[in-house]
Amino acid sequence: MLPRRRHLAWFIPDSLSGFFSRLLGGEKGALRASLRVTNRRHQDITQMKKNLPIFLRLLLLLSAAGLSFAAQAGGIALGATRVIYPQGSKQTSLPIINSSASNVFLIQSWVANADGSRSTDFIITPPLFVIQPKKENILRIMYVGPSLPTDRESVFYLNSKAIPSVDKNKLTGNSLQIATQSVIKLFIRPKNLAEAPAHAPSTLRCRNERGQLTITNPSPYYVSMVELYSAGKKLPNTMVPPKGAITLPATPGQVSLRTVNDFGATTPARVCPAS
Repeated sequence: MLPRRRHLAWFIPDSLSGFFSRLLGGEKGALRASLRVTNRRHQDITQMKKNLPIFLRLLLLLSAAGLSFAAQAGGIALGATRVIYPQGSKQTSLPIINSSASNVFLIQSWVANADGSRSTDFIITPPLFVIQPKKENILRIMYVGPSLPTDRESVFYLNSKAIPSVDKNKLTGNSLQIATQSVIKLFIRPKNLAEAPAHAPSTLRCRNERGQLTITNPSPYYVSMVELYSAGKKLPNTMVPPKGAITLPATPGQVSLRTVNDFGATTPARVCPAS
């Protein structure tokens, strides 16, 4: 009789966002993992399901402790925390590194729109490839869609799924297979914008009244914010669109924040001036 299989999926809990913000240089990388539990006894499944939530939390914390890039798991790392694509360029690239000494992975990559749907405006080569232990491969990303605004950035999301290879001859008893999916921001940046991206955080303005915090961004760049506080109370990490604004529920008071630069590092904390 063939072994039974159970398919499960999980996301990094929001409760770990602060931990990941510190660990990943200021911005939590989005990781999704698909798990397949293979076993030979139904009673083993029942017991494993009871213990799985605790096990996953421990596994996540132990895995996170060894991260060296913004989006890494199982020996696979992306070479940057975000991709900056100069508008009008034929392509840009992103390294994918397998730091494992023994594991082989199948890598699948694609670009998604802000709503999570797959974008047909990009070509990624190779879209699917096998990466050997201690090797590096280069993703080449080409934008082939319609014209985008030239006075501000546009944002998409690069997805990369790492599926570990399995030697079925070595499987004995229960086994746990984890396929990780990393998601990072992909900004298409127009050339010849009037101001430098490093200047964008200083242009933010805040209006905090009647339980609502409005953050306005007059710059042409997306500004990712972490360690956002209002009256000493932490608010969720968020991103303000270029030449736009966001509104969050907040306690009235002084607003302080840190932002994430092009290299994925956090900037020093600053007080957001009132608008």
